[in-house]
Amino acid sequence: MYQLKNTLDGGQVILRVADYANIPFDEANTDYQAFKKDLANGVELQDANGTAMTASEITAFLATLK
Repeated sequence: MYQLKNTLDGGQVILRVADYANIPFDEANTDYQAFKKDLANGVELQDANGTAMTASEITAFLATLK
């Protein structure tokens, strides 16, 4: 499971809940690549408030990523 977290500077990072690792939005990062693959395979993503996103919300979110 992953959760989007807001940063103090107004941005966002990805939190991998299993080990509390922060994952940057960086194509060169292997954790980021695994994150995108996991979401495509149905792994849960929560918004910054901790609410599980629906499949259509996740699909729309993935479309915004490079």
